[in-house]
Amino acid sequence: MKNSLWKILLLTILVAGIALVINYREQLDATVIQNWIEEAGNAAPLLFMAVYIVGTVFFFPGAILTLLGGALFGPVSGTLYNLTAATIGAMLSFLVARYLASDWVEKKTGGRLKQLMNGVENEGWRFVAFTRLVPLFPFNLLNYGLGLTKIKFSHYSLATYIFMLPGAMAYTYLGYIGKEAATGGDGLIQKAMLALALLGLVAFLPRIIGSIRRGDMLNVTNLKKRLDNGDDILILDVRTPEDYHGEQGHIAGSTLLPLEQLEQRIDEIDDYYEKTVVCICRTDRKSAKAAQILAEKGFADVHVAKMGMTDWNKNAYPVE
Repeated sequence: MKNSLWKILLLTILVAGIALVINYREQLDATVIQNWIEEAGNAAPLLFMAVYIVGTVFFFPGAILTLLGGALFGPVSGTLYNLTAATIGAMLSFLVARYLASDWVEKKTGGRLKQLMNGVENEGWRFVAFTRLVPLFPFNLLNYGLGLTKIKFSHYSLATYIFMLPGAMAYTYLGYIGKEAATGGDGLIQKAMLALALLGLVAFLPRIIGSIRRGDMLNVTNLKKRLDNGDDILILDVRTPEDYHGEQGHIAGSTLLPLEQLEQRIDEIDDYYEKTVVCICRTDRKSAKAAQILAEKGFADVHVAKMGMTDWNKNAYPVE
């Protein structure tokens, strides 16, 4: 009974704190925090990290704190403090979700929790690494959501620390450049170019990783064999409705989801997040684009049907 009361009290504090931060987020002044930390003298790094850790648990925007770390401590020390504090905050959020607030977290994560569960179940720490490199989920919410999965705490913590490094470096350096620009530091143009290069790399990471995760093309003969064998495959037809029901027809059991609507309706195929998806169109132009989108969104086993319905019909395979 005593333990239950403590849990209720801590959960109430947590929810109230998060609600306050979210409601008053626009009024939180980074300049005030910066002045407060600068006045701490030698204790400034510890105070900054404490603020960052608490901010992570209570949903304070991490990007603002990361930029602030770069402005206060420079690109090297700032990256170390940012990355360490963000990881500790993520670890605390994970533990809160696992041992204290599982029901509340499950409600907040909603349908996305299934994606997390499936991803961690199939890929373990590699899925954590992927979500840290590619922002599929909001950072603060992801920390809590992963606490409901079966991943080991040590694997989660290590993957978080290592694979948040690229983003931490880029945004820390950007914060440092901002301060340099304001104070007229030397070599500003070169530093700004480096900052843009780092940000470009971070922005391009989803495409790089999506290409790695995307599987090889499947010719229609192999696709037909797998379907005949009863493999659990989603045939995702990304043509227009007119083409789907037109002269070429479509494969029995396929799902129509036009390329132009794919990103908006991607939740409709969540059940195949960790299963095999084969994208198909008239040839393979649209389906290649669809496969890239799915891979960037975290789908684990995505393929393109080579030459699509054109080859399917050439082989005289049945259509509807």
